Amino acid sequence: QMADPFLYHTGDRSGYGCLGHEVQIEHIKAYICRPSFFTDKAVIVIHDIFGWMFPDIRYIVDLIAGHGYITICPDFFKGTDPWKTTDHWADFADWMKHHDPTKVDKEADVVLKYLKEQCDAKKIGIVGFSWGGMAVHHLMLKNPQLTAGVSLYGRIIRDSEERYNLLNPTFFIFGEKDHTISYDQITLLEEKLKQYCKVEYKIKVYPGQVHGFAQLKPEDMKPADKPYIEEARKDMIDWIKMFV
Repeated sequence: QMADPFLYHTGDRSGYGCLGHEVQIEHIKAYICRPSFFTDKAVIVIHDIFGWMFPDIRYIVDLIAGHGYITICPDFFKGTDPWKTTDHWADFADWMKHHDPTKVDKEADVVLKYLKEQCDAKKIGIVGFSWGGMAVHHLMLKNPQLTAGVSLYGRIIRDSEERYNLLNPTFFIFGEKDHTISYDQITLLEEKLKQYCKVEYKIKVYPGQVHGFAQLKPEDMKPADKPYIEEARKDMIDWIKMFV
């Protein structure tokens, strides 16, 4: 029996009236939100296992757009079903085989092309949550077009030493009480980055926070967690602002 890897209960979420709209880019649907003024800066947001339509992730897209970025969340599941709250965790490993966060390069390229050609974006950052955090880590090793990345509680894949040779500045955000990522794994990540990484990076662990903490909407936050959630979001935006 596999432990439920997501301690935050996704069933009790308030709805969200989005500020952006949906677009079709080649074979991918995407949710996009633009600031009210012209900008040549953009951010790609990579959703978690609940997919690109989940209210939390759209809230994050709108939040980043509010800081002056063309912000887009593509459907990295390409129309296939996201994980649902009614699905059984026993099937999770099998589901993951068909939703590999290290096989996102083609979709990322399609979206980068769109941002550059249709939106006049010159600098593009990337942010990802959980499944999306793993995808960001992968893309920051592979795609030099991404100026900076923020990986939020993506499980750390250790397949090779190349895993630490990031191309551009990357910030890793973790929750202290995330039982999908152990403190030892975070320590090891830090040691390896120190050894191999030639660009700026940062790792930060937020006290008392469980997996998925940083994408909650204000009305879904517990008062004790609120300061840490707000801090993590500010840190995420500050990192993007520094480089993008």
